[in-house]
Amino acid sequence: MTRGSIPDDDDTVARKGKVVTTTEGWPELLRCTTTKPPPILLDELIEEILLRIPASSLVRLGNSVCSSWRTLISSSRFAKDHLRRSMAVDPALTHPRIAYYSTNYPYPTIGIFSVRSVLENPLHEPTKVVAYEGRRWRSIIGSCNGLLCLHDGELGDRAILWNPCTGFTSQPRKIGGLFNYYGFGYDHVNDKYKLFGSAIKRSGESVTRIFTFGPKSKRRTIQDFPYRLPDKRASVGGSVGLFVSGTGTLNWLLLDCSGSFVAVLSLDLVKETYSQFSAPKRKSGDAFPVFPHLSILRGCLAVCYETKKTHWTLWLMKDYGVPQSWTKLPIIPHHPLLVNPRTNPELQPLYMLENNVLLAKSPSCKLVLCNLNDGSINFPIIDSSSDGMTKHRPLSWGSYSRIFYIYHESLVSPSHFGLPGCSSEMRLFKPAL
Repeated sequence: MTRGSIPDDDDTVARKGKVVTTTEGWPELLRCTTTKPPPILLDELIEEILLRIPASSLVRLGNSVCSSWRTLISSSRFAKDHLRRSMAVDPALTHPRIAYYSTNYPYPTIGIFSVRSVLENPLHEPTKVVAYEGRRWRSIIGSCNGLLCLHDGELGDRAILWNPCTGFTSQPRKIGGLFNYYGFGYDHVNDKYKLFGSAIKRSGESVTRIFTFGPKSKRRTIQDFPYRLPDKRASVGGSVGLFVSGTGTLNWLLLDCSGSFVAVLSLDLVKETYSQFSAPKRKSGDAFPVFPHLSILRGCLAVCYETKKTHWTLWLMKDYGVPQSWTKLPIIPHHPLLVNPRTNPELQPLYMLENNVLLAKSPSCKLVLCNLNDGSINFPIIDSSSDGMTKHRPLSWGSYSRIFYIYHESLVSPSHFGLPGCSSEMRLFKPAL
């Protein structure tokens, strides 16, 4: 499979006989030359060392190591072990990034920037956006294990899987049209990546399908999605089902017509069945028009409420599917720079560190850093000048008409589960001078 180009980081150049470090702090002993013969290491020890290196660093090392190491790094088993270790032991191995696309204009580009850079950079140092270009406009319909599932906005019935870290993409696959509700995730029991979609035909009949990616991709009809557009019983908060890693589930937020009852609708991608469990109760003074927002924070389901028009309340579900495990976090006060009186005051959490610093999309459409410990806010500087979306305002001014997805870098490749590759689907975007 062909690999797309990956932008270089500001690595220190390795010099003969010296040990140098990358910007990520990893010794480049693998690329340095010495005057003495290198020691002989056991294969098991070599693999254990490589498993401790971040995915992006391993990608850069790919063409600089011996063929046996290159074969190991590119193998499906190693990619799974690396992903498993990063999720269970060291999350720093899979750097979180944000990918976004435009909804108002059919730009063929997708912008990507580092979450860690936004959270750690001083406010006067901008975070750079790197853009990738496809053959045509594509929307993002899900992320899972480092893979982005892209929907072809022009052909309408095709999807591709793309790993921005490695540059690998799959050939477009027919998925059967547009969906009202959809989601992309991983069936960990059967080791399958699946795309869920529910649509209403012109006849008014609903159809719900699961599309399984593989060498012989399959599409099968399952039990109908329990809610339709519109539905008198409850409103579904958004079209996209959020994948919760380790559970094999896609999740949607439900709000009944009275606005008092909130629940989570869950689709089990292993059993391909639905279930439902309660979310934290809204207080009687909460504004009904403001729909709660569902997100994934620290690997857990999270619900964000606008409360009494004075602050937002954030809840984390520590134990998936157990309503008693909903845990309330410190409130986020309303701030004049966050609230836009002409828009719905919905705060959209994107990512949160262990120190309770939250990256979110504010009602004013600006990206904001909220410190839940002291209530302070900061607006990061993001340089989006090279994302190719020329009709949009700079991202630091506002994120209007742009949809954001969090993904974590990994070595998972579509080729690992039998999908043929296509080298020209996504490539590094070079703005015109």
